[in-house]
Amino acid sequence: MASLVVRDLMVRHPPSLVAGTEMTSVVATLLNGRYTGLPVIDSDHRVIGFVSEQDCLRHLLVSSYHQEGSLRVEELMHDQPLTVREDDSVVDVAGLMVKQKPKIYPVLDSGDRLVGLLTRRAVLQALNDSRRGD
Repeated sequence: MASLVVRDLMVRHPPSLVAGTEMTSVVATLLNGRYTGLPVIDSDHRVIGFVSEQDCLRHLLVSSYHQEGSLRVEELMHDQPLTVREDDSVVDVAGLMVKQKPKIYPVLDSGDRLVGLLTRRAVLQALNDSRRGD
């Protein structure tokens, strides 16, 4: 298990949201996908944020009360998301996951570009399989 790295478990070619996307599209993407949150990228595929269903729900409540206009993803997202690297140890990332809230971590290459997503479920499955000797 110690040799297992993020690259071994990550989802390649992950869905993401592009800076400038309107909230209605963000919500539609989240509702139609299988993830509860997605990274936000710039034109160079660098991660500039992360937006979750919870972020959208919070803003939908506020905007419906205040009758605000259309928001863009930059107004919803966390602008300092927790990320991991392709070569990070899965055991180390599991330790991070125990201490931090995110269920989904954007995976970055050496140029800080988005190359994958790592879910808590994938790490849990790998640890469980390792424990059982699979």
